[in-house]
Amino acid sequence: MTEIIIYTQNDCPPCTFIKNYLLDKDIEYTEKNISISKFRNEMMDYDAFATPFILIDNEAMYQIDMDKINQSLNLN
Repeated sequence: MTEIIIYTQNDCPPCTFIKNYLLDKDIEYTEKNISISKFRNEMMDYDAFATPFILIDNEAMYQIDMDKINQSLNLN
C-alpha cells in the first residue's frame, strides 16, 4: 500500500485542495500539521519550507504536481 504523508498548515488553500482531491479519490493519507513543532522539524529535515509538502512512499514533492501525483498513485 502506498504511504502518503502531507505536511500542512492552517489557512493553506493548496493544502486544502490536495487533501480534498485525495478524499474525493478515496485515497488515505496522513496529515501532519506543522503548527506542531515535531512535524515542522520533520518537514525541515527534508529542506522543505512551504506547505503542502508531500511524501509519497518517501519520495518528496516540494510543490503540488498533479501529473506526478496521479502517476505515483496510478490515477487517470
